[in-house]
Amino acid sequence: MEKLKYRKLRNEEIGQLIIQSCYCEDWNLIDVVEDFMPDNIRSTKFSGYNRLGRYDEEITLFGGVKMKTGITNAHIHNCIIGNNSLISGVKSYIANYRIGENVVIHNLNQLAVENKSSFGNGIRIKVINEVGGREIPIYDHLSSHVAYILALYRHRPKSIEIIEKLVANYVDYISDTVGDVSNGVHIINCGIMRNVKIGPYASLEGVSKLVNGSINSSASDPVVIGQGVILEDFIVCSGTRITDSTLISNCFIGQGCILDKHYSAVESVFFANCQGLHGEACSIFAGPYTVSHHKSTLLISGLFSFMNAGSGSNQSNHLYKLGPIHQGVIERGAKTTSDSYLLWPSRIGAFSLVMGRHYRHSDTTDFPFSYLIEDKDESRLVPGINLQSIGTIRDSQKWPKRDRRKDPNLLDLINFNLLSPYTIQKMIKGRAILLELLNASGETAPFYSYHGMVVKNSALIRGIDLYEKAIWKFLGNSLITRIQRKALNSIEDIRKVLRKDTPIGSGCKWLDLTGMICPSDAINQLLDSIENSTIHSLEEINASIRSIHENYYTYEWSWAVDVIEDFYGVHVKDFTPQNIIEITQKWMKAVLDIDNLLYNDARKEFSLIKQTGFGLDGDRTVQQLDFENVRGEFETHAEVSSIRDHMAKKEALGKEVISKMEKLLILETIKN
Repeated sequence: MEKLKYRKLRNEEIGQLIIQSCYCEDWNLIDVVEDFMPDNIRSTKFSGYNRLGRYDEEITLFGGVKMKTGITNAHIHNCIIGNNSLISGVKSYIANYRIGENVVIHNLNQLAVENKSSFGNGIRIKVINEVGGREIPIYDHLSSHVAYILALYRHRPKSIEIIEKLVANYVDYISDTVGDVSNGVHIINCGIMRNVKIGPYASLEGVSKLVNGSINSSASDPVVIGQGVILEDFIVCSGTRITDSTLISNCFIGQGCILDKHYSAVESVFFANCQGLHGEACSIFAGPYTVSHHKSTLLISGLFSFMNAGSGSNQSNHLYKLGPIHQGVIERGAKTTSDSYLLWPSRIGAFSLVMGRHYRHSDTTDFPFSYLIEDKDESRLVPGINLQSIGTIRDSQKWPKRDRRKDPNLLDLINFNLLSPYTIQKMIKGRAILLELLNASGETAPFYSYHGMVVKNSALIRGIDLYEKAIWKFLGNSLITRIQRKALNSIEDIRKVLRKDTPIGSGCKWLDLTGMICPSDAINQLLDSIENSTIHSLEEINASIRSIHENYYTYEWSWAVDVIEDFYGVHVKDFTPQNIIEITQKWMKAVLDIDNLLYNDARKEFSLIKQTGFGLDGDRTVQQLDFENVRGEFETHAEVSSIRDHMAKKEALGKEVISKMEKLLILETIKN
């Protein structure tokens, strides 16, 4: 807010205000800007100490209604009101607020701060475990990554204690007896607002109640809060939209989220681009792109990210023994079908699909890209099958396009890669488990049992093959990316380029910090720095996390080198052009095989059975024409064209790399 110079009211100005039905016990407690004019202040009571700006403009509201800025029909207590704001129709009062410029407050019950408030900062949210133990103290700049550490690194109590102390210091710093309504805010037809801080250009219309919270709107990405909404003990971040009688209590809502259509949530945190419509959330950690669109869908006591919950999906965290103490994890990219059910504790692997109801404690973390299917009261595992699903590829492509965040200061750092050390490490382990099952029970066994799940013979053999293809695809991607656009004129040049740049990432477990993929040793180094006081502030923690995110590909290569050496059987320090050729050939085959599987999967969407319901009043020709005009033709469909383009580009790239290595082989032969 602009620093203004104020003066006392002149006698003639006081007289005019009185004539205009204004009242104040002590007019000396009102300061005004130098060019203040009292014309547009009417029927208003002032109490406490107030500062007023200049009100001489006209604004246009919805429907083309024009109104003069100023204050009408209000009670103002201990407030600063900026230039050319409009306040009218305040039924109770506005107390203890700094109100910025060009603000509109029209038809409001109450806006007030009482005592010292932290505006939602410091509230402890009981995520993942409904009875507590993983509380996150929320604050204005909370990221999904810091929240993940606070909730899930309870084995590092000193780190948690220090981070919580830093949060407490921030809470103390921002606490105030006066609230803020920043520049450009619109508050229209709203109810009660108590101990609320409102950021620039937020739009609040028809809101029922806001109590103890922060709306961290920004000029570049305003927040919208709409009709019938009740928010209590909350923080809402930029670009978020909460409307249509949504009920929120004890929650953090991150950037670019949409909560709508009577959604309700308690004791939960939502991060970038989450969506909740119709359903319910209780004690959940919703990482980026967690989506629930349907009635009767309950997400409870779990960790989710990049997740799509089908209608009627729910989980149970209560075994009626020691209370609702159980928790679950659905790793990134997983989906649940309609009427799915999971009994916590369970853990579902990344990019998997859950169908049906599962009454055993399933753990498919080592089998990403799988189906978990209910079959005659059994949980049947189909490993790796989602690697050949066109829907999985579509998901990976849609997420970056659906990033609604426009704020230049992004809180959550997101890695959209389907294949990464995080998923490949699981495939390597999953493949080894499947091979062990095959060797233990024989290749002719019809079914295999693993941790209460049943795997069909054909599914097991296909899973081994799909995982192997995906592993080679990832390793080839890493290798080719490493050597592309590098001057390679000798074997020594190859070996130099393939050396690791850092030991970080090598030989360690990789993590998904709800959006950010990173090596565990980088996070452990961060926590060590926090514990030994090398890092002193929340800002430094965020900067370190950003550095880890930005160095992803450097760390990825350190990990990939070890896997290449183990999977291929040759040390990188001994690589020759022939080794590059062989790995590139394996990569090309894996890429083209997977793309062909995706191509054939897409073709199923254009089969005769999928045309059922089209061309209702015609023959087969009409049916096909109707289908093509609605869905398009297979060969020209965007997803199909994308697969063909991908195959052509990757094949050309592979041939280019092989050609370069063959020329290098010839040069080496000539030298020798």
